[in-house]
Amino acid sequence: MSIYSDMMETLDIPHGADPLALPALTLAYLGDTVYDLYVRTVLAETLHAQVHTLHLAAAKCVCAKGQADAFRRIEPLLSEEELSAFRRGRNAHSGTVPKHADVRDYRVATGLEALLGYLYVKGADARIAELMRAALELFESSGKEVES
Repeated sequence: MSIYSDMMETLDIPHGADPLALPALTLAYLGDTVYDLYVRTVLAETLHAQVHTLHLAAAKCVCAKGQADAFRRIEPLLSEEELSAFRRGRNAHSGTVPKHADVRDYRVATGLEALLGYLYVKGADARIAELMRAALELFESSGKEVES
């Protein structure tokens, strides 16, 4: 049983639902939270640092550039179905781009978030964990400190 099953029922999003029924930006909205949770968890487990240091490290990972870099690490591992979910998010236009973000990085980051949201709604928790391990490999492999 998935750790998300009870939450999905409470939110009235059926676990294992068809994620294609949701708009790409809704998937990205969900995927942003999934990504953030994994980043914070990995940092807390590997850095063993003060909360402020953890926050600074997380900010570098969850920004558009950090997410685009993470996507580039996992891109070779993705199936055609997953790449399709990524492209849906990347090509969706939210109308705004953060002031300090490169537009290309921002679009790739939105695609990554949409992919994670797609997998989350689909109920593919093990696949999310596998991809996030690869995406965040630099922290898990050595407990490497992130520059402040």
